[in-house]
Amino acid sequence: MSYGIYVGRNHSADGHAWLAGYGDEPSSHWLEIAPRAQHPAGASIAVGVSANADLPGLRSTIPQVPQTLRHLRVSYSYYLGVPAPITNGGLNEHGVAVRDIWSSSRKELIEMTPPDQCGPNYSDLARLVLERARNAREGVDLIAMLIAEHGYSCYGGNSHIIADPEEAWVVIEFSGARKLWVAERLGPDSIRASRPGYIGIVPDCPSDDFLFPDHFISFAIDQGWYDPAQGPFDVNAVYGDGKGRWEGVAWVEDAMRQRAARPEKIGLHDMIWAIATERLTGDTAGYGQVVPLVHPSHDALRVMWHAPVGAVTAPLVPVFMGMTEIPLEYGMHRYLTTGESARFLDPRHAGQNADTISHVPQGAEVTQSAVAVYKRLMHLAFQMPEPLLGETYAHWRRAERFFEIELRDVTKTAEILLAQNEDRLARRLLTLQSSLWLQNALQEALILADAAEKRVRNNGALNLSALPMKPVQIW
Repeated sequence: MSYGIYVGRNHSADGHAWLAGYGDEPSSHWLEIAPRAQHPAGASIAVGVSANADLPGLRSTIPQVPQTLRHLRVSYSYYLGVPAPITNGGLNEHGVAVRDIWSSSRKELIEMTPPDQCGPNYSDLARLVLERARNAREGVDLIAMLIAEHGYSCYGGNSHIIADPEEAWVVIEFSGARKLWVAERLGPDSIRASRPGYIGIVPDCPSDDFLFPDHFISFAIDQGWYDPAQGPFDVNAVYGDGKGRWEGVAWVEDAMRQRAARPEKIGLHDMIWAIATERLTGDTAGYGQVVPLVHPSHDALRVMWHAPVGAVTAPLVPVFMGMTEIPLEYGMHRYLTTGESARFLDPRHAGQNADTISHVPQGAEVTQSAVAVYKRLMHLAFQMPEPLLGETYAHWRRAERFFEIELRDVTKTAEILLAQNEDRLARRLLTLQSSLWLQNALQEALILADAAEKRVRNNGALNLSALPMKPVQIW
């Protein structure tokens, strides 16, 4: 289902906006840097879903642009048959951040979806915005253009939050292959959580704060789903699940408004809390991201805080746009990667079926999988929440405060190097320092997990039933 939360700059202790969230997917996740790339004239890319998807469709191609932008993203290997690798978003070199969040369409729209649906899917849209958009509004316009020209492939409806340092937009894409979408602008006074993506009442025609295609309202009238005489157009009631704002969304938005009302307003650790609290985050949260929406002195200094699993038992660690590589431990591994159970690190069967060879390089597979290590720690803590969960949570929140302090010095040092045109040295510094933070945290997780297993075993608390233990969550 996924979760995203945006906080406008007027609520921020540091005077800038924030975007944070996680994705709910059971398959493997890995952090990666997509470099800026040049593409030849006439190049194209494959988009959409296949006949194997839960809502089947046809793969198609769309034109590639001459240059795609550098960005940080988390990829994963499976969701409802959507072709891998899949992404829910990240951060690009222009400071555009994207979060993908499920948003169910009206039942009749889902039933209208033809088996030959085509056009970009939700992951394609998130990736294309990261690759092409220089600000949030460009991202909205890009999605609108792609749907109008190529259609939209869905698994039941979806949404995105697209944000930059000036504003953010919630964009909802609907099932049915009728090219229906809507976008709402979020500004400096906004606090908006999405789970699912939600837009309420919109005006009769597009405005500075609401965008939608010309047929958006007339289609609903034609279907008998909306009568203008009965009141304003409520997007959720007409095209969505009809449930309004979900309980968990109301809870976290209210909690963040209370924090925003304090003299100190909202800072990094409030944003971390919003995606790490055990009320919202458990095993289904595949990773965590927090993005400060700023324009630093150099694009290389843009930061995305990243957790390899749900941050309830893992730290968020700053990674830089200017990094040249990600530690192998945080990259792709065979653990929970769809299809790897039928593949070998052995080429002898390749002549019969090339897909019998693992997609993971042997050199990467022999490193520790950060996702596997932190998942182990998570489920140890969940089996003995008192005191393990509280201790683990507190440990990582202290680590993040240390990273925050060190981040200031590292950023300042890199700024000095960049001002002297020492780009290579600056990128080397950013790569080494972030890699050190990531690797040190992983070593701590290994130690904590080994100690936690002994405590759980010694207390006779290993849960061998068919029902996993977890915190009480609001969703």
